[in-house]
Amino acid sequence: MQPTPDFVPQKLAKSLLRRSRQGALATLMAGSGDPYCSLVNLASHPDGSPILLISRLAVHTKNILSDNRVSLMLDERAPGDPLEGARIMLSGRAEHAEGEKALLQRRYLNAHPSAEAYVSFEDFSFFRIIPSGAHLVAGFGRIVDLKPEQLLTDLAGAEDLLAAEEGAVEHMNADHGEAMGLYATKLLGAAAGDWRCTGCDPEGLDMQNGQTALRLDFPERVTDGPALRKMLVRLADEARAKVDRKTD
Repeated sequence: MQPTPDFVPQKLAKSLLRRSRQGALATLMAGSGDPYCSLVNLASHPDGSPILLISRLAVHTKNILSDNRVSLMLDERAPGDPLEGARIMLSGRAEHAEGEKALLQRRYLNAHPSAEAYVSFEDFSFFRIIPSGAHLVAGFGRIVDLKPEQLLTDLAGAEDLLAAEEGAVEHMNADHGEAMGLYATKLLGAAAGDWRCTGCDPEGLDMQNGQTALRLDFPERVTDGPALRKMLVRLADEARAKVDRKTD
């Protein structure tokens, strides 16, 4: 089907990738090749690809180590009929990501702080799903197949931003809780809460209150720390302006 005019599938797909904290992981049973599905927690890499922290004792991990072809179903957990909400099915390969362990661990624990209790267990490892494609369903007339380059954030030229990300997240959470709350409530229409930054990338900021996650898209791409700071100040000013207009 062709997308309807007000439907931007790439934007919705990226938002689902960034906001999802759980998903249904499908793997192939070692030996038989039979399908196997399990519920997993996930976070996102700076490029948007899903991060998993899974135990080698689990059946799905044994399956991945035998054949790393996987699919992952994510949905927006909308109230009411779940089939009326947006969902995306990723296909790809789950790659053991030992070389990026520090980055993946930081981003995963930002999304799932309780994983601190077992992240150091010897049988647990980080895997990253590298998508080969995706199938997005967002309602009647809104069914689209997407390529990896339409799903993922291009990190080329953003090395300075990635290097600054950890400090930026810590700074926002330590010193700018008010701004985080304004982003959530005034720019994204969410309820007030303990909104915290979980990550940033060239295209936006990820934030979370408990297990509810939001994505704040930037109006322009940013690629270094100073540009990120200017963007966050600009968005905070926009949010405060909405407060001022409401009180006039």
